[in-house]
Amino acid sequence: MRYRNRVLALLFFLSVVTYIDRVCIGVASPRMQEELGITPSKWGLVLGAFAISYAAFELPSGALGDRIGPRKVLMRIVLWWSAFTSLTGAATSYIHLLVCRFLFGAGEAGAYPNSSGAIARWFPAHERGRAQGVVWMASRVGGAISPLVVVPIQAHFGWRVAFWVFGAIGLVWAAVWFWWFRDNPAEKPGVTKAEMEEIGANGAAVQVHHKVPLGKLLSSGNLWLIMAMYFTYCYASFFYLSWMPTYLVKGRGFSEADMAWFATLPFILGGTANFFGGWVSDVAVRRIGLKWGRRVCAAGGLTASAIFTIAAAITPDKIWAVVFLALGYAGSDFMLPTAWALCLDIGKKYAGSVTGAMNTAGQLGSFTTASLFGFLVERFHSYNLPLVPMSLLTLVSAILWLKIDATRQLVPEPDEPR
Repeated sequence: MRYRNRVLALLFFLSVVTYIDRVCIGVASPRMQEELGITPSKWGLVLGAFAISYAAFELPSGALGDRIGPRKVLMRIVLWWSAFTSLTGAATSYIHLLVCRFLFGAGEAGAYPNSSGAIARWFPAHERGRAQGVVWMASRVGGAISPLVVVPIQAHFGWRVAFWVFGAIGLVWAAVWFWWFRDNPAEKPGVTKAEMEEIGANGAAVQVHHKVPLGKLLSSGNLWLIMAMYFTYCYASFFYLSWMPTYLVKGRGFSEADMAWFATLPFILGGTANFFGGWVSDVAVRRIGLKWGRRVCAAGGLTASAIFTIAAAITPDKIWAVVFLALGYAGSDFMLPTAWALCLDIGKKYAGSVTGAMNTAGQLGSFTTASLFGFLVERFHSYNLPLVPMSLLTLVSAILWLKIDATRQLVPEPDEPR
């Protein structure tokens, strides 16, 4: 097995653990709201606290990875978030929970930008879409596992124990990562000369860590389009990680046990769509070029997602609502690896900073939907109406893709077009 595929295996498990920890609070939310006496609007702020702190620290954490390498930064990230995952299980009040989720988000920020930085260092350009697809497929595996594990644990031991168990898992991953991984493929014993030639200049380039030219990055119109695209995408996507279990129980009348099974369907389809989306994106790039290869796959997936989301809002049947939501998630997830591969295309050695900037904008979208969803539920006494703006913003995200150019590097190399 090529060593870069072993790196991908470690990133796969990181992504699984990341989303197990994220989705855990969504699954436990009905019990937590009842025990701690939290209203829907206040619960939205609990979910939003994670998103806003995640957004605030995403770009600095990505830039730090570009400077000192993802090996040290990812170890710090996982240790931090594991601690505050466990402390979430010790929350005794609304304020305590709010603080824990804010610090959890601050700690987890940078996980995916630094994963992307590792991919940029270890994978040639024509394999990055596939690698990103595997990483994001893993996140959906974690999302699918979480309800199936959390519900039995909280039924037998209470919701708090689930957070303690998941917090411990991250400690194991951090130890293995720091012991085995190296930022530079050339520094890893066992990597052959043939594999180094396959990786190309990316591996050699990381021998020197780079100071990030944030001024140049943030002056790029292309980057602002990417950030706007990801904001609108995440507005809808964060629903599945935060409000969906509550939506199924309180909005569609599922029992807690049935919710655990039906809540996995979007993540199963989303994981499959991530895998194929990354692969199709790479094939499209080879056949029709980088600019339109990235655009077509992403815009098509998001358009389908918008259609299925509005269908979920208007159908009276609760089973069909879950099916449409799952298909909507699959459509947007078909786009996801393309977005992260795009950041590597245009960011090059600043991949961590570019993905950090994109995901910062995305988490502002996540904060908006986390907070606004609960407000809309209380204002209109409906769990279906908040799906409408989700659908509309997903369509906006698809349209923005038609203006994004994957061939334009944000900080061009001397031999690249400006």
